[in-house]
Amino acid sequence: MTIDTDASPAAEEKPTVVLVHGAFAESASWNGVIEQLRGEGYPVVAVANPLRGLREDAGQLRSVLDRVSGPIVLAGHSYGGSVMSVAADGHPGVRALVYVASFLLAEGESTGELAGRFPGNELGSALDPVPVPDGKGGTVTDLYIQPDRFRPVFAADVPPEVAELMAATQRPITSEALEEKATAAAWRTIPSWTLVTRQDLAVPAEAQVFMAERAQSTAVEIDASHAVAVSRPGAVADLVVEAARATAG
Repeated sequence: MTIDTDASPAAEEKPTVVLVHGAFAESASWNGVIEQLRGEGYPVVAVANPLRGLREDAGQLRSVLDRVSGPIVLAGHSYGGSVMSVAADGHPGVRALVYVASFLLAEGESTGELAGRFPGNELGSALDPVPVPDGKGGTVTDLYIQPDRFRPVFAADVPPEVAELMAATQRPITSEALEEKATAAAWRTIPSWTLVTRQDLAVPAEAQVFMAERAQSTAVEIDASHAVAVSRPGAVADLVVEAARATAG
């Protein structure tokens, strides 16, 4: 089975852009990015990231990638970058990786480890842990951002009314997912681009720069919060297009 992303000849000439949201967000956080990319003729798929565990989430994303016909540009926000680094490893269709305020984990590293390695992370103290059944007779811990901390920590440059909606619709991630270690790093073999958010209080800019430099990723810096796909969708879309054009053919 293949995903029919667009039937127009113009779209068939371009790679499919697959977007992966991170923790405390959902697929609609890409809406502004999707609108611009579709306006430029790119077929787009915004994946629902389960946020249950790194291996499980990567497996879900890999199944989506396997159903896309033709070349792919894969973009991930925050924890979505951790997921796509594992899922895209060795995938023949993925031409480029675009990390958006994101994690570029090396094998054996966890998202939580990289988030706390550099100063400036205010997200940890803003989280509420909630034990929930895991469906297997045990429990896992879901993490939510406290509503009154959501905008200042996660989306400071997003209009208040929009940030309120984002806080109300946030999807929790398990603490286990943040602690699980990466088993692959697709950026070692696939060209990558990184959008560094200088006003980020969830993934400090220093951490983003460190990971981008280590991966020899093409980095662009922007004055934006962690929710850059919402506050500056044009900048995100522009970097995706740059990656698509650089790896065309």
